[in-house]
Amino acid sequence: MLFQRFMLRLGIPLALVALGYGAWRSYGWPGVAIVASAAVMWALLHFNRLLAILKRAAKRPVGYVDSAVMLNAKLRRGVSLMHVVALTKALGEPRSPKDVQPEQYRWTDGSDSHVDCEFQGGKLTRWELIRPASDGVTA
Repeated sequence: MLFQRFMLRLGIPLALVALGYGAWRSYGWPGVAIVASAAVMWALLHFNRLLAILKRAAKRPVGYVDSAVMLNAKLRRGVSLMHVVALTKALGEPRSPKDVQPEQYRWTDGSDSHVDCEFQGGKLTRWELIRPASDGVTA
């Protein structure tokens, strides 16, 4: 986690500076322009992906998922909230007060099974599948 935070805050900018310097030494200003264009394109691709995920989630009810059991099977510790929203194609129902860590969200399916997820700093730390009690009726 610390290495990941280091790479986001220092590693990527340092890599861009190093690429820019290498491009400038090899090709001059046209090389710097190519590196800058590639960096902007990379940022736009990620921004476009984020908007597509949120646009898809806006079309679904808050806190709804097709199958809570399948969501439970696909979750992994450390994935981002945006990754979970992309999996469920819906925003989670908030279960904790706004701007309080850890954040808790719930996704419920049609059979009233639900998955409660807990996020610390935007990363999934804990989740639990809760299924309704059966009535003792067998098919």
